[in-house]
Amino acid sequence: MTTVLDAPAALPALDDEIFEMVNLPRKDTGVDGIIHVSTAQGPHGPRVTWYPDRPGRDAPCLTVTLEASPRVINHGLPNRQAEGVAPQVLAWVELNRPALVTFWQDGIAWTRDEVSAFIDGLAKRP
Repeated sequence: MTTVLDAPAALPALDDEIFEMVNLPRKDTGVDGIIHVSTAQGPHGPRVTWYPDRPGRDAPCLTVTLEASPRVINHGLPNRQAEGVAPQVLAWVELNRPALVTFWQDGIAWTRDEVSAFIDGLAKRP
């Protein structure tokens, strides 16, 4: 008996590559550290995550939800550091909430050019 397999799907061209996240440094946000922005992942709602340095799976970080009344969740940062940066991240989220929520909901289907336009359209914190 012969098994016939479907041909593998073609890989997308570079211009059609799918991006599910972006790490934004201070030059893009006005906030020291890195703000990690992603599309919908896991069972939780829209959020961004701030890292003092490069993001990592187990790196200490601060999560800010994208709700109308955002919540700040400290994941292992010293309290003084978390309390110092939280107002900056909250202010940046407030400036960009609609775009961040749109990226969360729809960004998985965006091309590189669309993601670049999203990044270029984000406001920096003064």
